[in-house]
Amino acid sequence: MNESLAEFNLSPGLLHLNHAAVGPWPRRTTEAVRRFAEENATLGSSHYPQWQATEQRLRERLARLIKAPSADDIALAKSTSEALSVIAYGIDWQPGDSVVGIAEEFPSNRIVWQSLADRGVEWRALKLAGSQAPEDDLLALCDNSTRLLALSWVQYARGRRLNLEHLGRACRERGILLCVDAIQGLGALPFDLERTPADFVVADAHKWMLGPEGIALFYCRPELRPRLRLRQFGWHMVEQMGDFDRDDWQAASSARRFECGSPNMLGIHAFEASLSLLEDIGLERIEQGIQERIDHLIELIDAQGFELLSPRAPEQRAGILTFRVPGVADHQGLWRALMANNLLCAARGGGIRFSPHFHTPMEQLGQAVTLTAGQASNTQAA
Repeated sequence: MNESLAEFNLSPGLLHLNHAAVGPWPRRTTEAVRRFAEENATLGSSHYPQWQATEQRLRERLARLIKAPSADDIALAKSTSEALSVIAYGIDWQPGDSVVGIAEEFPSNRIVWQSLADRGVEWRALKLAGSQAPEDDLLALCDNSTRLLALSWVQYARGRRLNLEHLGRACRERGILLCVDAIQGLGALPFDLERTPADFVVADAHKWMLGPEGIALFYCRPELRPRLRLRQFGWHMVEQMGDFDRDDWQAASSARRFECGSPNMLGIHAFEASLSLLEDIGLERIEQGIQERIDHLIELIDAQGFELLSPRAPEQRAGILTFRVPGVADHQGLWRALMANNLLCAARGGGIRFSPHFHTPMEQLGQAVTLTAGQASNTQAA
């Protein structure tokens, strides 16, 4: 994996522990964007067929990433939020239906379900804090009215990873749809639709997949595609795409039916390049690298006497580690001090959130924890 570390060109003075927010681009991604921009500047759209070939390669890489049967199962959305909205407003809800989720969700996977209240759809939320068996507790919230279980694979603030295989099997047995927001897991952990029978999988490119903002994976189980009512229409979502004079159009049978307009070709080139790096390394090796860094961080914060807020069990976490510094009342203030000292992190879940990737130098973890201890002392003294 050492040769892959050369793919990153972060400033020497920057401690980047914020992949759960926006990850840095690899060199190959930067180069792909530069080439694409220069080609546009000199040749215009002369090579559009090659651009479409890159788009197809991206769909194929995403299909392999989640082990989907076909690239035709992959739609390219603008964001996780857009994909979730397509699902939420495509299902044929009936008054009295319910959606079950997590109270501590990121707003994108909470607001969209709450917005269905005027259609008579109830959103039921489990508080992760205090739940010893969240998978069982989530299923206990489901009843005959529950149409959908919508949740994050890895919770964004404290990094609790859910057992999707268990939830997927239970949902399939009960006839409940499973919608997975995988943004905090894809690129950090292997994912397998054959083992996790999810109906929908959505995830932006810009976190652990090291891609750009403005483009996202949207998987919909093939049998469900015709059942989602379409709310957006345009030239790109029809079966006969390119036959612009045709009047008798129909929605594409593939997942392209969810893409109403022109594709984000700049984002496509960047995302495809980033995924090529993940494929070259392999998700199993990436997961191992992240696990080693999280294990080391736990050792470091334990040695400092910090309070760990993220799970300790490896099977319950991914790349997010959140902690609280005893004696510090203002963790937002501590976060601002860390950011001012070039430690890129986040204030989440009542503490400080670190999120290293496989390429994060191990020595930077010790530097980050030492800097946190020093700034915490300054905060307390102030």
